[in-house]
Amino acid sequence: MSIVNLKFVQGVIIILLSYHIMLTERFYFGDNVLPCFETGIPLLKRRLDQLTDADNIVIAFPDDGAWKRFHKQLDHFPMVVCAKVREGDKRIVRVKEGNPSGCHVVIVDDLVQSGGTLIECQKVLAAHGATKVSAYVTHAVFPKNSWKKFVHKNGENTKDAFAYFWFTDSCSPTVKNIENKAPFEVLSLAGSIADALQI
Repeated sequence: MSIVNLKFVQGVIIILLSYHIMLTERFYFGDNVLPCFETGIPLLKRRLDQLTDADNIVIAFPDDGAWKRFHKQLDHFPMVVCAKVREGDKRIVRVKEGNPSGCHVVIVDDLVQSGGTLIECQKVLAAHGATKVSAYVTHAVFPKNSWKKFVHKNGENTKDAFAYFWFTDSCSPTVKNIENKAPFEVLSLAGSIADALQI
């Protein structure tokens, strides 16, 4: 249901729970709507704490926009910021700041569609010495089965692939298509939603 099409009943408060940070800047919800803006980053942080190389994690952002959205929630990690630049008809990803060398680098963004930017980031981070590259997105949309380009193939060198690709269950068709396929791992929003709604 579109936010624009919400129907209000007198005396009823609607709780709108959103995991998309950008909504805070785009909508006025009125007196009958209680917006709750949440983030999936705590799920990622818990998962990172479980890794055997948890003390060697660097967080990377594919662009300044992702850095602006997430850096404050991840400020206890070393960081790398990438930038997309145009050279003729090509979009090239470069490391703008930070050092991924010798580290397990986790690219953090809000959503993925085709995955082109994440793949280019992975390549440049590996070229700059990252020992492993993983990714986290809150919303894994993956239209036209674009997730298939991330699936591990037999005998693939992990230097050429993502070690992990974490995403939340905010897009249920994606979960059905790719759960239990390496490198994908679903981080459930259920507990976060229950906490936000105080269930």
